[in-house]
Amino acid sequence: MTYINKPVPGANQYFPLNEPAIGAAYTESVYPQNAGLPTLFKSISIRGTTFKNRIFVSPMCQYSSDNGHATDWHLVHIGGYATRGVGAICMEATAVEPEGRISPQDAGLWTDSQIAPLKRIVDFAHAQGTIIGTFHAPTYTAGDDEGGWPDRVPGPSEIPFSDLYPKPKAMTDKDILRIEDAFVAAVERCKQVGFDFIEIHGAHGYLLHEFVSPLSNVRTDQYGGSFENRIRWPLRVAQKVRAAWDKPLFYRISATDWAEGPEQDAGEWKQWGIEQSKIFVGELQKIGVDLIDCSSGGNWVKQKITVGPGYQVSFPGLDPYHSLVPFAEELKKAYPDLPVGAVGMITEPEQAESYLRDGKADVVFLARELIRDPHWAIRAAATLGVAVKPANQYERGWVEMLTPARPGESSHLRGGEQGTGKENLDQKPAKN
Repeated sequence: MTYINKPVPGANQYFPLNEPAIGAAYTESVYPQNAGLPTLFKSISIRGTTFKNRIFVSPMCQYSSDNGHATDWHLVHIGGYATRGVGAICMEATAVEPEGRISPQDAGLWTDSQIAPLKRIVDFAHAQGTIIGTFHAPTYTAGDDEGGWPDRVPGPSEIPFSDLYPKPKAMTDKDILRIEDAFVAAVERCKQVGFDFIEIHGAHGYLLHEFVSPLSNVRTDQYGGSFENRIRWPLRVAQKVRAAWDKPLFYRISATDWAEGPEQDAGEWKQWGIEQSKIFVGELQKIGVDLIDCSSGGNWVKQKITVGPGYQVSFPGLDPYHSLVPFAEELKKAYPDLPVGAVGMITEPEQAESYLRDGKADVVFLARELIRDPHWAIRAAATLGVAVKPANQYERGWVEMLTPARPGESSHLRGGEQGTGKENLDQKPAKN
């Protein structure tokens, strides 16, 4: 029998074609165990883009860029996930201005020379059948002793995160318009890179989160004070990005500041919380945001976070994984037709599946667990009894999963690379 690897059509070098795509579930005609797929491995379509499963890589800062330019580290880091079965990859915080980085080694898209290194990564991910997007983040924190720009840190108000952080300068109308324009210019570069989606970072105490929270925004103009004023600029940024981008647009929020005391007292908003988040998300949905990535915290140095598995997803007591604050679940209840992503100490396949199966979220975002186990998506499939496609090069590592579950058939007697015509290769021990 002859085995022929097909090349990926249109790739700039030779890569074997994976059929189906890496991380996609096989049909039940080959694998009867796939007759009832877990939600985690059901595809989801968002604004005309189909994601092969619902395991998304969260953005992870790598502090490895060269003046905002992606390096070979990023190719290996992101490429590793592209070959291991995730449904989508969201690249790290990518600044729209040089001062928008957390550190001097963060990624950017403020100049055309940054397009080519990112395109190389995106082209590789696409050759592996993996959707990839970028994470736009105006983030201002680096200090002078870190090679940063403490005298050029803009914010809504002159309130530092703590005594160890630079004191921001209150942004003028000119500053606000300049950064809006930088977002739109970065969107145009995203088109040249070939990204499949964009996520706007409006969480974790960075610039857009600072504007919405009354703890960090004490302005008295049209961008501060009332709830409507505080959300005005973040909504306008999202609206301009939406107008310039016709592919899926995600938005990450912090659903609460985790400050002590109530969110509202005597009719006055005291801190950012889930009630304001629900209203804000409704406005984002109106302007065409396609998915909410629901996180929390990062804006208040004295935050009190009750951390546990899935702590940003659901109510306590419903199963061993659910903990204290129903952020993602609350947003999903309020907007059942808007896809919501859950994040935060999601480590186990059964845990992730429970959030999706029970309608508390539509996708899960993982970071630290994927650092510990880059093959998590394939392992999750095996744990949940699903047969999905590993990369051709890695099929030998997943023989048991790749054995069709048929009555009377022993999994230790068969295996081998399903989907390539090699399923009849015996895996029996050699005779002495």
